[in-house]
Amino acid sequence: MRTFVFIDASNLFYGGEKSLGWKIDYKKLFGYLQEKYSASRIFYFGGVEIHNFKYDYQKDDTVPIVELEKYLSRLIKDKGEKLNEAEILLIGRHLQRVRFYLKLLKFGYCLFLKPVKLYEQEDGTTKRKANCDVDMAFYLMKEKDNFDRIIVLSGDGDFLPVLKYLKEIGKEVFILARGPRTAKEIRQFAGSNFRDFEYLREILKMKDKI
Repeated sequence: MRTFVFIDASNLFYGGEKSLGWKIDYKKLFGYLQEKYSASRIFYFGGVEIHNFKYDYQKDDTVPIVELEKYLSRLIKDKGEKLNEAEILLIGRHLQRVRFYLKLLKFGYCLFLKPVKLYEQEDGTTKRKANCDVDMAFYLMKEKDNFDRIIVLSGDGDFLPVLKYLKEIGKEVFILARGPRTAKEIRQFAGSNFRDFEYLREILKMKDKI
């Protein structure tokens, strides 16, 4: 059975790690998905801060993470003296995230990364969003002829229409997410094909550094 995995990074992090109280070891996760479900491709959809890095929305499907790492490293090195401490810390934190993505590439994940954008809210504050849901839904449909089964790491109810369609055309659908943070309609849809991350703690937890 050809099995693909689709990971909604935002939902996995905010609905997963923050509510779980433990960090996911993504190398262990990759191995688990291969061993448990014989996953042949594991897609990861997420956002990344690019700090004016040149990204072409018309030509690029994902941010070129290797080039972005070089760009941010040069930015700190070449303009460090002109940046204040807060700016350097911010870029440094985003550079760490980029290097995390580079590790995912080495593990074998197929990355689809979008630049994070700033959105002004009614209360005057700004919110950072990458809006990867549409991209993930698009690839769920685009790849539908290449898999028989999908493992979806997200509890976001917005995916319900595409998941229902995939099930209707004979695809087997499993949901792996954080139970309390999973939309009720997704739980109902998945039924016995729902798996709670909490039960995988001992398998997927990242060991604390000594």
